[in-house]
Amino acid sequence: MATMNAPANERRHIPERRNSGSALHSTHFSAMDWLAMVLMIVGGLNWGLVGAFEFDLVAALFGDRTIWSRLVYALVGIASLYGIYLLSKMAARQH
Repeated sequence: MATMNAPANERRHIPERRNSGSALHSTHFSAMDWLAMVLMIVGGLNWGLVGAFEFDLVAALFGDRTIWSRLVYALVGIASLYGIYLLSKMAARQH
């Protein structure tokens, strides 16, 4: 026998939220995106320490002008360039 009441587990009409909110909520980040963000944070913190305390953490950890410190600096620079691309990709999705 059919009832007049809707089942309790029936999905109510809820407006789609995919297009609302910030670009961060609608964007799925890849491993490369996360790696670039982590490297940019490392670079930003290092520059903050250099600016505030004249202390270069990368040089302290890996040596001054060693191949390892230069590699870290190069990776942070490449991550920053990738960050520009990522930002443009997020901006394009927002519109």
